[in-house]
Amino acid sequence: MLAVRLAKILSVAAIALYMALVVFNNVTDYGTNFAYVTAVLDIEQISPRSDIRWRAVTSPALHQAAFVLIILTEVAIAALTAAGALAMARVINAPAQKFARAKSKAVAGLALGFLLYEGGFVAVAGEWFGMWQSAAADAVPSAFRILSTMLAVLIFVSLKDEELT
Repeated sequence: MLAVRLAKILSVAAIALYMALVVFNNVTDYGTNFAYVTAVLDIEQISPRSDIRWRAVTSPALHQAAFVLIILTEVAIAALTAAGALAMARVINAPAQKFARAKSKAVAGLALGFLLYEGGFVAVAGEWFGMWQSAAADAVPSAFRILSTMLAVLIFVSLKDEELT
């Protein structure tokens, strides 16, 4: 069904747009976003009595490296999902097998996005660095919303496509 293929393309394109905006915001408001990453890694905003404060990473060089790695990963996600949406759009009327092959970049971008938000933000920032313990700086719910959306689109895109009639 053509409408399903179009929905898959637009869903991936929406993720690409979102990630491009995230990259844009992280680059154009680097200082604010970098300060947040620093606060999470320094474990500044959790209770001083917390037993996980020993996990803090206080090196400014490691803070910069972590934030640059986050941005580069977001660039890769945006590029892969944009390329995937474009590849699928180019073969929207092709046989199902060709359309399925065109989804590979989108699948890679969506999987990478899921891994960044689940592995990076929920697991590492949320659990290891205790971000969830900060009332002011808990981004775990936002990360969960994003990873859930990416996972839903990944599942949707991965569903088998029928031949067009």
